[in-house]
Amino acid sequence: MADEAQQPQAPVQPKMQVLGQFIRDMSFENILAQKGVQGEVQPDINVEVALDAKKRPTDNQYEVMTKFTVSSKNKNGGEQLFLLELEYAGIFHIENVPEDQIHPFLMIECPRMLFPFVRRIVSDVTRDGGFPPLNLDTVDFLALYRREIERRAEAEKEGQPVS
Repeated sequence: MADEAQQPQAPVQPKMQVLGQFIRDMSFENILAQKGVQGEVQPDINVEVALDAKKRPTDNQYEVMTKFTVSSKNKNGGEQLFLLELEYAGIFHIENVPEDQIHPFLMIECPRMLFPFVRRIVSDVTRDGGFPPLNLDTVDFLALYRREIERRAEAEKEGQPVS
């Protein structure tokens, strides 16, 4: 009879379930319609992404927030055309992820799950705001996470507070 302790165990697979997702806050300003712009309009789009995550009181539950700031300026003259700020959150139930890997999991995998919904909202809002629908390029959340880790390490090295 073989000893069970000597049997290799199959690795436990991480388990993630999206319990809910919602718009926490959204603002769209159509500056073009408010002020008007003279001449030809050639939009220059800028997209900024910020992420945040926190543990919820229930075991294995986390809230992950994505914040997208999308601004458009006219290439001819630099006048602001529109500004869209969107905070989109998801509530996740996560199991079988080691404690030292939970932070990258929350900041990379969870936003990947939310992104298609964010893309759709941005497209609909810009279209409904009187502009061509803006289809956001895919965000590389892994690269975003790595840049943030490097930024924090650099700030600590220089003795600056990490925010």
